[in-house]
Amino acid sequence: MRKLLKYLKNYKAQSVLAPLFKLLEASFELTVPLVVSAIINSIDSGNGSVFYVVYACLILVALGVVGLISAVAAQYFAAKAAVGFSKELRHDLFGKMQSLSYSQIDNLGTGKLITRMTSDVNQIQSGVNLVLRLFMRSPFIVFGAMIMAFVINATVGGVFAVAIFVLCIVVFGIMLISIPLYKKVQGNLDGVTVATRETLTGARVLRAFCKEEDEISNYNEKNARLTKSQLFVGKISALMNPLTFAIINVAIIVLLYVGVLNFESGILDRGQIVALYNYMSQILIELIKLANLIITVTKSFACASRITEILEMPTPTNSIYIDDKKSTCFIEFKNVCVNYGNSPKNALDNIQFTVQKGETVGIIGGTGSGKTTLVNVIPHFYGVATGEVLIDGKNVKNIGDEALRDMCGLVPQRAVLFKGTIRENMKWGNEAASDDEIMQAIQTAQALDVIKAKDNGLDEHVEQGGKNFSGGQKQRLTIARALVKKPEILILDDSASALDYATDANLRKSLKNLAYNPTVFIVSQRTSSIRHADKIIVLDGGKMVGLGTHDELLESCEVYREIHYSQYQKGGAV
Repeated sequence: MRKLLKYLKNYKAQSVLAPLFKLLEASFELTVPLVVSAIINSIDSGNGSVFYVVYACLILVALGVVGLISAVAAQYFAAKAAVGFSKELRHDLFGKMQSLSYSQIDNLGTGKLITRMTSDVNQIQSGVNLVLRLFMRSPFIVFGAMIMAFVINATVGGVFAVAIFVLCIVVFGIMLISIPLYKKVQGNLDGVTVATRETLTGARVLRAFCKEEDEISNYNEKNARLTKSQLFVGKISALMNPLTFAIINVAIIVLLYVGVLNFESGILDRGQIVALYNYMSQILIELIKLANLIITVTKSFACASRITEILEMPTPTNSIYIDDKKSTCFIEFKNVCVNYGNSPKNALDNIQFTVQKGETVGIIGGTGSGKTTLVNVIPHFYGVATGEVLIDGKNVKNIGDEALRDMCGLVPQRAVLFKGTIRENMKWGNEAASDDEIMQAIQTAQALDVIKAKDNGLDEHVEQGGKNFSGGQKQRLTIARALVKKPEILILDDSASALDYATDANLRKSLKNLAYNPTVFIVSQRTSSIRHADKIIVLDGGKMVGLGTHDELLESCEVYREIHYSQYQKGGAV
């Protein structure tokens, strides 16, 4: 939590004023029992006049009004600091998530990242708010009441000291036990978040396979685990209030007993006994508040450690390597091996090939053969375990991710459009793109009919994820978005799977006629989509089992032949 305090640096004034106003309110509150004691003693002695009682009551009202104003001011400053703190924290946390590598995101999981951005930050915000309001006020009143008790009578003050000592043991003991348990609760919340996200994302698939009951059962299991852990730690935290009540009530009984003995001895008067009782009651109220504060702070510490874990993750850095040396080929894979996490088997194993500038490269293979992995190492989304990926003679690790990805235009397997307009989506790669450039890219991507069918043209609204477009429309628009950027390297990762054969053929023909002549990688399950490529890479189980043109591979590569003839009759028209 200490490492996150830097996010209060822009709210130093509010962070100081909030506890100060609370201390001011507490000071007035500690004065009230003395005024009440004075009223009782004046009446008890028979010397008190109506004027004095009214005067003292007016003082009590004034203390209450000033205390209320102080409390409102403290609440305002504490809320402003806490909300500002969470804003700064979320900003940095989101920025950190954006800088994480694909491997780090894969290891963490999207559900965990969502929980940290929402629930964890909200819990810390609540903790900061309560700490600024109560962390100094409650101890101030507790120890202030004890000091006032010692001022009234040292013997009775000892009762306060023993009670507070026992309470500290109980409170901090429960806190130390609860912190790791609350961290476990937040971990179980991750599981519920992941299950919910998967269910919402795959709702159509679940219904198509009638798996609703299985998913409900899976969710209920995770929810039950979360509930069980919450109930367990909740029972421990719930001990705080009854134990506090019990200790304080025992202390009150002892206080009254000692007070009566001192009253009979003439050491204490009635007003002092009432004042001592009021001070003990104040301690009870404040310790209840402090107990709730500690429960919230305990949760906040657990959440803070989870967020700090993300913020302290190493950010992938690249040393920018500048070298005028040119290579004989534009892209070169040298004995490249890629491994996901701690998997015993490489996703890619000993991949080696070269590509000249402006060539079209087809990549084909069975499911899980490593096609997407291969194209993802070009823009350095994943690092290689061994070997090198070179672009124009420079290792992709040394080019710098921003410069490297500025060269690339990637259309992923899952077409994603963002909420806004078509024009806003098209300008992602080039904010300065004109409407003519956008329309040219759209025409190349065979999406002109999509724009013409919309009443608002480029200003047509796009729902989140492009839900108001069909799969084929989204694929063509995402290809157009990549083309607006005019990349040197264009990667189409099975991005034409929803297109019919005629549209796919027209798309490939248009890409071949692009004036800026990009180097194109086409990942596809169809041999028809890559048969006219300059070279075709055939993958099987992460290994490259074929490299050549369509005709060459039909002669030399068994895997390619099987894929091709599974789609076309042998000897038939293609």
